[in-house]
Order: sequence, then structure tokens, then C-alpha cells
Amino acid sequence: MSIYEKLKTKHCAVSVTGLGYVGLPLALEFARHYRVIGFDINEERVALMRQGIDPSKELPSSAFEGCDIKFTTDPADLKEAHFHIIGVPTDIDDHKVPDLNPLIKASQSVGRALKQGDYVVYESTVYPGCTEEDCLPELEKASGLQGGVDFKYGYSPERIVPGDKVKTLTGILKIVSGNDAEALYEISKVYGEIITAGLHRASSIKVAEAAKVIENTQRDINISLMNELAIIFDRMGIDTREVIEAAGTKWNFHKYYPGLVGGHCISVDPFYLMHKSRSLGYEPQVIAAGRRVNDYMPHFIAKKVVQALIENGRNPGECRVLVMGITFKEDVADIRNSKVVDLIRELEDYSITIDVIDPHASVVDVKHEYGIDLKPEAEGKYDAIIVAVGHREYITRSDDFYNSIITEDSIIYDLKGALKGHSIKSRTKFIL
Repeated sequence: MSIYEKLKTKHCAVSVTGLGYVGLPLALEFARHYRVIGFDINEERVALMRQGIDPSKELPSSAFEGCDIKFTTDPADLKEAHFHIIGVPTDIDDHKVPDLNPLIKASQSVGRALKQGDYVVYESTVYPGCTEEDCLPELEKASGLQGGVDFKYGYSPERIVPGDKVKTLTGILKIVSGNDAEALYEISKVYGEIITAGLHRASSIKVAEAAKVIENTQRDINISLMNELAIIFDRMGIDTREVIEAAGTKWNFHKYYPGLVGGHCISVDPFYLMHKSRSLGYEPQVIAAGRRVNDYMPHFIAKKVVQALIENGRNPGECRVLVMGITFKEDVADIRNSKVVDLIRELEDYSITIDVIDPHASVVDVKHEYGIDLKPEAEGKYDAIIVAVGHREYITRSDDFYNSIITEDSIIYDLKGALKGHSIKSRTKFIL
């Protein structure tokens, strides 16, 4: 009986290690077809999941209904499974170098649970070669088994888009790969049970790893071009978004918009590819330049705001600024690698008093992660308002709200074009 057949008949179970934005939706979807062990080291998050609550606020309680799943923080429970999926976060350290510690620790935990005939599939975004060169040795060392002989392994990169209620897990085409033809076939069968959009079978694990890492690298570079154009057009007094709309009337022009490029993917993945490239003796040029431009944007925006305050006769150290939004993108609770925080730090260097509001972000998480106290709502009048994230709540708020917290001399800096169409009584308005 194949591993797929054993899973279908529930003679075997699937384990998912790492129950964040990627792992939890995957575990729950699998649990509608197979028996699942959901493992995470965060006891508070696991306790919420046991109550049918998604700590990331992405899934409704109904997503937990009808699922054959056991949530656990005990790595020994992984021994109950025979098909293991690892989807822990992959971040970078303070030196912009890939931090593989969570991935290595997860590999060790799964390795200690491995048995003859098991499968291990990685979903975490990595550089090409990481699965076989960094993770496989940890599995073998912890298990005493030989990869490709005693157990099979593969790579199937996650493609979940936080906040997207249309392109959900099952409706996004999935890349799958395996260490040999048999592994690829069985992994395809297992994932094919839940993915309705279809599968792309990569010829090797490295190809699958490379495909994932360039998806976000390409977006990063495209957005960096728009950010650089925004800097140039700002000096010309031209509205960048109007330029993009005009250029977009040509059929083969791709619309990307300038902005703060943060989050756990686009702002991180290029560094994984650059790290691997450098280890091979090639210094990447275009990728590195794109990252420099995007990392520069918080400084550029802060400088624009401060210059406008000074031109209005204000002392920045005596000014109040409202920053609206701190999550890395609109309509999500995810604050990981938010470049809004970098913008806030830049403004703080000018001794500006800053209030931050966000209807989606967790007050506790923001305080723990960044030491920033979120305000429940705007308070009083502000010398400047920065709409940093295009939350739907900001787009739909009335003109009366915005006019009540500013004066005619206040500065409005709309980074996402969220206030387009609003009639706000401010002489100084910027749209990135």
C-alpha cells in the first residue's frame, strides 16, 4: 500500500510543523481528507487553535469544523505521522543573512520522529540547495536513517497570500518536487487531494526552490523600479500614480506601484538568493540594487514629511504626527518585517511625537515586537497624517473624520492612494 493510500485510509497520518500563516491553513485543509498532527512550539497559539481560533486572524472558526486534527506542542507526537510537512518561518538576521535556525530545529524534531518509509516535505522559502544541503543532513543525523533510501523527501513551496480571500490555498497552482520519481509521484498524489488548481511537477528539488525564491525577488525588483521612479518624479512634481495609469493603457505594461516593501516574503527572499549567489562567487547586481532602493523608502518618506513641516514653519520636535497602519500590507494582522516601523523610527529621530493606529494589528504583538504602543483611535489635531497602509477602514472613513483631526496647514502623506477622491482640507498633500 502506497503512502497516499495509507493516508487516505487513515492508517497513517500527516504532520505539519509550524502552524503560522502557511502551516495552519494547510493542516486544516489536509485534515478534511487525512488524519493530521499539527505541531507548533508556541503554546499560546496552539491553545487558541484547540478552541477553533486562528491566532493570525486569517481563518474563521468554521475552517476548523469537520477536521481530523490534533494540535500539539509535544514533538513526540510527530512519531504518530508518516508524511511530515515543515513550514516554519525563514527570516534574515540583523546582517541580512538567512536565519535557518527555525528550519534546522524543525528538521531535528521531525528527524527524531522519522521511521522507515516516511516522507518529509519542506514548504519554507529557502535558497536553491537548502533542502538537500542543510536540512537533509539534520534529518539523517537525528533519525539515523538515510535520505532517499530509508525515507523520501521533497519540496513544495508555499504560495499563500495573506489577506487574499479569493486566491486561497486550494485555488493556487502548487509546485511539487521529490528526491526521485517515486517520491514525486506520491507527493503529487497527497497534495493533489486538496489542490483544485492543479500541480506543477518540477524536475528537481533545486528547481522548485529556485522557482519560489525568484517569485518574490521579481516582485521586489519591479516595485523597486516604481519606487525609484517615484523619487525621480517627486523632483519633477509629477504624480507617479497618474504616470502609471497613463502608461498602463498600453497592453504590455505591467502595473506595479511604489510603496513600503515589507513582510515575510518580498523583503526577505531576495537576501536568500543573494546569499547563495555570493557563496558561489558572484555578487548579484540587480537584486541588490532593488533591495537598496526599497530599504531606502522609509528614509525618503520621513525626509519629505519633515521638509514639508519645516516649510510650513513648524519645528518638527514640537509636531504631532499620526501614522495610520503598521501591518506590512492592507487588511491583514501580520506585522512581520513591517517597513512602517522603519518609517516611524526615522520620524522619531527628529523628536516628533507619533501616534500609531491600526484596526487589524494586535496591540500586544506590536508592543512585544517593536515596543510601540498602538492607540485605539486618533486623538486631537495632528500636524501631519501618514496613511501608511491602505486598510479598507481608512478608504471608507468619512471626510469629516479626516478634517476633524487636521488643520489647513496639516500635511497629508498618502502612501497607498487610499484617500483618492476624498475632500480633505489640507493645502499640502502627497501621494507616493
